[in-house]
Amino acid sequence: MPDVRLASPQGKWILLTTVLGSSMAMLDSTVVNVALPRIGRDLDASLAALQWTVNAYMVTLAGLILLGGSLGDRYGRRKVFVVGVIWFAAASLLCGLAPNAGVLIAARALQGVGGALLTPGSLALIQASFHPDDRGRAVGLWSGFGGVGAAVGPFLGGWLVDGPGWRWVFLLNVPLALVCAPIAVRHVPESADDTRHGRFDVLGATLGALSLALVTYALIEAREGSLVVAVTAVAGLVAAVAFVHVERHTPDPMMPLDIFASRQFTAVNLVTLGVYAAFGGFFFLAALQLQVAVGWSALAAGTALLPTTVLMLLFSARSGEIGERIGPRIPLTVGPLLCAAGMLLMLRVGPGASYVSDVLPALLILGLGMVILVAPLTATVLGSVDTSRAGLASGINNAAARAAGLIAVAALPLLAGMGPEAYRSPSAFDEAFGRAMVLCAVLLVAASVLAFATVRRLPPDCRRPECRTFGSISAPPLEGERPRGRIG
Repeated sequence: MPDVRLASPQGKWILLTTVLGSSMAMLDSTVVNVALPRIGRDLDASLAALQWTVNAYMVTLAGLILLGGSLGDRYGRRKVFVVGVIWFAAASLLCGLAPNAGVLIAARALQGVGGALLTPGSLALIQASFHPDDRGRAVGLWSGFGGVGAAVGPFLGGWLVDGPGWRWVFLLNVPLALVCAPIAVRHVPESADDTRHGRFDVLGATLGALSLALVTYALIEAREGSLVVAVTAVAGLVAAVAFVHVERHTPDPMMPLDIFASRQFTAVNLVTLGVYAAFGGFFFLAALQLQVAVGWSALAAGTALLPTTVLMLLFSARSGEIGERIGPRIPLTVGPLLCAAGMLLMLRVGPGASYVSDVLPALLILGLGMVILVAPLTATVLGSVDTSRAGLASGINNAAARAAGLIAVAALPLLAGMGPEAYRSPSAFDEAFGRAMVLCAVLLVAASVLAFATVRRLPPDCRRPECRTFGSISAPPLEGERPRGRIG
C-alpha cells in the first residue's frame, strides 16, 4: 500500500514534480494558439501550416495517450513519466529552433508523443504514491495547480510572443524539464501494476493515430480538390475500419469495444465529440480573430481569453457537487446551450470591438456553460461503466475530446470558407470567423439535444471524479486507474 503522506517533504516533492510535468503539456495546449499569427508571419506559413502546428501535436497525443498509460502501469509509472518529460523537452527544443514550418510541424508531432507519456503518468504517480487518507487532497491540489497553469497559459504565451518571441513558448519547457525530471528520479517512488500482462496494442495505437492524421490531412488540404486528397481521405477511413477490427479481435485491446455496450457511455462520448469539437474550433479561431481582425497584440488576445479558464478553475468543483445532487441530465443539456449562446455573441467581435461590451460578455457566458458542463460530463463517463473500468473510460473520453478538437481545427476553416491566406486579411478572416461561430453553436445545440434525450441519473454507488477542480479547455479531466501492484 502506498504510504507517502502529503505533509511530508517527500509528499511535497512528489506534488511539485507532477504539477510541473502536467503543466508542461497543459500549457502547450493553450499557449500555442496565441502565437500562431506571429509564427505564420515569421515562417511565411499558410493557414494550413498553422492548422498543422496545432494538429500535429493533437494527432499523436490523442492517438497514443491510452498506450502511454498502459506503458506506465507495466514498466513503471515514474520511469515512463520521466521519459515523457525528457522527450517532451527535447521536442520543445526542436520546436523552438525550427527554421521552417515543416520542421516545426514534425517537432510538434514528437511533442505529442512525449505528452502521451507524461500526461497520464502525472496523475498515476499521485494515486500510486500517496497514502489513501491523503490521496483525495493530493489529487485536488494537483488538479487545482494544473488549472492555475492553464489559466496563466494564454497570458504567458501572449507576453512571450510580444516580448522575447514565439520560440520561447516552446523553449520554456526545457528549464521546466530540467527541474522536473531530477526531482522525480530522486523523490518519487517507483510503482507498477504486477497484474498487467499480455502484449501492448501497438498496432491499434498506430492505426488510430494514422487514421486521425490521414483524415486531418484530407480536411486541411481539401481546398485543392486533388486526387491525393481523395486517396488520403479514403485511406484514413480504411485505417479507422482497421482500427476497429484490431480492437475487436486483439487479446489485449487498447480500447475494448465492449465498453460501448453501455448506451449512456456511448451517448456521453458522442456529446463529448460535439462539445469539444466546438471548443477546439473556437479557441483556435478566437486567438486569431482577436489579433487578425480586431488588431490586438498577442498579449491582449491571450489575456482576453482568461475568463473562461478562471471561471472553470473557481467553480468546477461546486458544479460537480450540484451535478451529483440533481443528476447530469440538466447540466449536460443547459451547459452546451449556454456555450452556444456565448459563441453566437462572438459574432459581435470584429474590427473596433470593445473588450468590455463585446468580448467579455461572450466569454463569461461561454465560461459559465463550460463550468456547468465539464464536471458532470466527467462524472457521467465514470458512472456509466463498472467501477473497475472507470480509468479506462476516462482515458477513452479524454482521447475522444482531443480527437474532436483536432478534427474541428482541420474542418472548420474549410467549412467556413477560409482561404490559405485568410489570416493575412482582417476583413476576410472576420467574415469567415462569423460563419465558423455559427457552425460551433450548431454543434453545441446538437450535443445538448443528444444529452437531453439519452443521459439518465447515475447509480448511487458509481465512482465519483477525483479531479474536482479543473481549468483545461482542451479536454475533460483525465481520471486514473485505482493503484494496484508493487510500490518500490
